[in-house]
Amino acid sequence: MSQNKGHDPMIDDTRAKRNVMVLVAAQAFLGAQMPMIFLVGGLAGQSLASNICFATLPISMIVLGSMLSATPVSAIMQRFGRRAGFFLGAAGGAAGALIAAYGLYVSSFPIFLAGSFLTGIYMSAQGFYRFAAADTASEEYRAKAISYVMAGGLVSAIIGPQLASATSLSLTAIPFVGTYIAVAVLNIVGSTLFFFIDIPKPPVPSADAPRGRSRMELLRTPRIAVAVICAMVSYALMNLVMTSTPLAVVGCGIAGDTTVPPFFADMFAGEETSTMFKVIAGFVVTAHVLAMFAPSFFTGHLINKFGVERIVGLGIAILGVAGVVALQGVELSNFFIALVLLGIGWNFGFIGATTMLAGAHAPHERGRMQGLNDLLVFGGVTVASLASGGLMNCSGGSPVDGWAAVNYAMIPFLLLAGGSLIWLMLHDKRMSAT
Repeated sequence: MSQNKGHDPMIDDTRAKRNVMVLVAAQAFLGAQMPMIFLVGGLAGQSLASNICFATLPISMIVLGSMLSATPVSAIMQRFGRRAGFFLGAAGGAAGALIAAYGLYVSSFPIFLAGSFLTGIYMSAQGFYRFAAADTASEEYRAKAISYVMAGGLVSAIIGPQLASATSLSLTAIPFVGTYIAVAVLNIVGSTLFFFIDIPKPPVPSADAPRGRSRMELLRTPRIAVAVICAMVSYALMNLVMTSTPLAVVGCGIAGDTTVPPFFADMFAGEETSTMFKVIAGFVVTAHVLAMFAPSFFTGHLINKFGVERIVGLGIAILGVAGVVALQGVELSNFFIALVLLGIGWNFGFIGATTMLAGAHAPHERGRMQGLNDLLVFGGVTVASLASGGLMNCSGGSPVDGWAAVNYAMIPFLLLAGGSLIWLMLHDKRMSAT
């Protein structure tokens, strides 16, 4: 694995395209566990928690585990290479899923939470797929490489919810145990893909090598600061709304006057209302995750054509429109449209922010900056997922009120991201003028 190939852009992109293919497969296969867990995590937590305000705590523990492991995983990748970090992530995902399954089997909420926490190690490692795609890519191919890897999530969006539905009542009479066992199998089998990764280990720095900027110096760089803010807001707001969506679809459907389309009414004729709305929630989440990743086939092209700042700004605006649609009512059409827009907004905002960040630091600052970025991003997501259950279940007199509270909570953060992006564009314009 020679490291002196990096001077020829064509060779770089040949290697990069191979790595992109492997990472797309990993995103598609291993990534299926994330929609599986996010779909059933809140419902499983609701069945175990003594207080429904803590229903989404399992998902919060996943994100907390991801946040706390981001810096160590990044440091391991910087020292031992991407492959070692990805294997570690798959091992954490498998172990966490088995512990969570055992927690469900013995009806122990603390054990279930412990397993969810370990699952966050996989989520953290998965977050570095996008950076790994850029490692061997030329500057011209970088945005496309990141975008294509994110597009692998399109497959996981299809198979994840279907696997969750197929396994939720399998293997044991206890709901969702089979789903977590399936997640463990996905990690064990899918980790074999990483043997085909061809990304050189970062060279060991010599004594006189540049040390790079400190973490605080990096964060004080305007472009980096805005990239981190926009990534945090895009991911946190997507998680805030998506985490509470299964609870909202079920709760608002049962408690409100939600109209059920004939397709669903015929499909579930004779079934309990709660069962019907749980399956409908799966359809809504599937539509959302498809919308998260389908635009990735052209997001990189849009970034190259219109500029990364405009695409990030468009993503933030679409997130705002998603909230407006969600606040118009609790019909199933509102849920579907709002969650599709939420996915598209996340795609533009998050991929754009990742591209912005990837071009704003030197190679020897990679481990430090990428670990810090994901620590901050998933820190914001942790807070959002913790707030999601409380807002949904404990901020109003009905599920309809809770769902409204979730969407109103988006407003200040959208203003923060939009304002910071406008500030950066004005700052760059001033710098160009002087």
